[in-house]
Amino acid sequence: MGILDKKVAVVSGAAMGNGWGIAKVFGREGAHVGMLDVSDEVFEAAKAFEGQGLRVSAYKVDVTDFGAVKEAVDDLAKQQGKIDILVNNAGIAKLIPFLEMTDEIRDLHFDVNINGAWNCTKAVLPFMVEKNYGKIVNISSVTGPIVADTGETAYAITKAALWGFTKALAMEVVRNNINVNAICPGMIDTPMVRKAVAEIMPDDPQAIIDAMASGIPMKKMGTPEDIGELAAFLASDRASYITGQPFVIDGGSTLPESALSLME
Repeated sequence: MGILDKKVAVVSGAAMGNGWGIAKVFGREGAHVGMLDVSDEVFEAAKAFEGQGLRVSAYKVDVTDFGAVKEAVDDLAKQQGKIDILVNNAGIAKLIPFLEMTDEIRDLHFDVNINGAWNCTKAVLPFMVEKNYGKIVNISSVTGPIVADTGETAYAITKAALWGFTKALAMEVVRNNINVNAICPGMIDTPMVRKAVAEIMPDDPQAIIDAMASGIPMKKMGTPEDIGELAAFLASDRASYITGQPFVIDGGSTLPESALSLME
């Protein structure tokens, strides 16, 4: 028996990256996972998980479309009889200098990263309130609330906003036996990171990956499964007395006071 045995979870942005890692760990821990993603790859990911004996349902959904989100969530709830867990993971990150950032790209970050979480929560929360039980995990970031690099203004704003959303929602639903927490990843080796790196240095993207890892005290980037393990804990009853809190998982990357401490 896993720590999520017989639970029903919704994970957005589940086709790849952190969402894929979360869905995989949740399935391994005994949950039935409703995988939401805007890409057709969600069906391939679900098929692969089913081949591993995991219980999943795949939905091609744009989280910016509340009607589509609600339709998928309602279908999963009808099939499984309940929804216990929601992970708001779907997100985008486009690195563009502030003065070059168009309003359209800025608003796209807001729509996916903030409104997407809002829409999924709006669709799932009534089922949790009805059962007087639920676990919500929002995937924020160290970017915005703690650190930031050039070109991350839109992304940083939205990830910082998820901290506020987490705390406010946690207070609003605490009497409904619903826990709301946030995960703040640092450098995680995901397809999105790999794609961004390839755009910066197409001839040798691994060189940038290695450089990024060298700047982390643990000397390695995290994996989507690392995020999945933390999400599974927060979504389990082992975390029943924790709510409204952000959890940094970054290999220690936000610890150094200066670059001197990283010199060997």
